[in-house]
Amino acid sequence: MPMVGLGTWKSAPSEAGQAVGYALTKCGYRHIDCAPIYGNEREIGEAFGSVFGGGSLRREDVFITSKLWDTEHARGDVRAACEATLHDLQLDYLDLYLVHWGIAEPKGGHTYDENGHLVVEKVSIRETWEAMEELVDAGLVKAIGVANFTAPLLLDLFSYARIQPAVNQIELHPYLQQTRLLDFCQRLGMVVTAYSPLARPGYEEMSARLVDEKIIRSIARAHGKTPAQVLLRWGIQRNTVVIPKSTHPERIKENIDVFDFELSEGDMHAIAGLERGLRIVDPYQWGQVPYFD
Repeated sequence: MPMVGLGTWKSAPSEAGQAVGYALTKCGYRHIDCAPIYGNEREIGEAFGSVFGGGSLRREDVFITSKLWDTEHARGDVRAACEATLHDLQLDYLDLYLVHWGIAEPKGGHTYDENGHLVVEKVSIRETWEAMEELVDAGLVKAIGVANFTAPLLLDLFSYARIQPAVNQIELHPYLQQTRLLDFCQRLGMVVTAYSPLARPGYEEMSARLVDEKIIRSIARAHGKTPAQVLLRWGIQRNTVVIPKSTHPERIKENIDVFDFELSEGDMHAIAGLERGLRIVDPYQWGQVPYFD
């Protein structure tokens, strides 16, 4: 699993395919992170079809991840959801398939009761995970994992998993470092993928941007790199996979150019001082579910 991948969350369908094609053919990316809830898998699939069909890259050269959305957790829905993603992405298999959240929702997407609370379905993670394991048995996916899982959810999952989760994809950046959860996942033998590693997915309510922090800019100048490259290097040196999103060619290229320098212990310590506990993605904001409390 390459340490840097192209994230596609918030990539508009009209731009996602072009970004993926450019990343693969012009910038050396070999890892693409997708999900059906992002609404752009069909366009990304067209890019895969063009790249792999054109002979410039083989399918097996690229690590491709997708995710099972909350409305498809029931045992009878998991395989159909995976097959729909494979169809849209024009693939025969996924390298990694993740349970996107530890929340099961009714068909049709977010549904709320009269008090504005998210309605959830009574589907256990165990039921979902056993169906995920069947995807591996069937050869539809090579590995399975989770996203946004907390330590209690992982403890439960590891108590019955026949195929252990390979990855936990979580929000990670210097404003939300999740050091204890990171250490716990790594002790369990899981790879941790950091989404929103630059903490700038376009949320207007953020009072500051990581790339504007004085310490980040100072370290970037010292290494002759950009603030974004410093942030990504910080994630890599914590042994996390980083998946920055961009649809701009210059940024796509910049984000993978992070293997020719190394942050010092002093740099790492200084960046660690930016911890704020600032969580950008929280189900309490859109469903009053205290998922991370």
